[in-house]
Amino acid sequence: MSKEKVKLCFAASSGGHFEQIMMLKPLMEKYDSFLLTEKTKYDTKTTDHKVYYLHQVNRKEFLVVFKLIANYFKSLKIYFKEKPDVVICTGVLAMLPMCFIAKLGKKKLIYIESFAKVTSPTKSGKLMYKYADRFYVQWESMLEIYPDAIFLGGIY
Repeated sequence: MSKEKVKLCFAASSGGHFEQIMMLKPLMEKYDSFLLTEKTKYDTKTTDHKVYYLHQVNRKEFLVVFKLIANYFKSLKIYFKEKPDVVICTGVLAMLPMCFIAKLGKKKLIYIESFAKVTSPTKSGKLMYKYADRFYVQWESMLEIYPDAIFLGGIY
């Protein structure tokens, strides 16, 4: 089976966000793609795809701004090396630089709001809702918060 010519970046922080992005593995196999995630003790060896790592970012820690700046430059380097046509992101903070770089590069941005959010938005989701070319929610109740979102059900 030949790969399509579109290149996809699957971006997700560790833990549940990474588990959600891995539910899209059939897309990873259909298209030329790579993963972007945080460097943690969490096992990301569940894929045969190329994986790039960013600094883990916690918005409450003292070094948050410095880590975001470092992640911006790392993401920029990855962006120019890989040249993705589409960034698919399940969040959160560490992935935002790649999302903004893609938008500045006039590439498509697809954001999938967390499955864990049933009645309230994430901070990253509220921000990405303004910029995403496609914004998906996994619960119909979230359409009240994101009226222009697309609801197709959960990705699990």
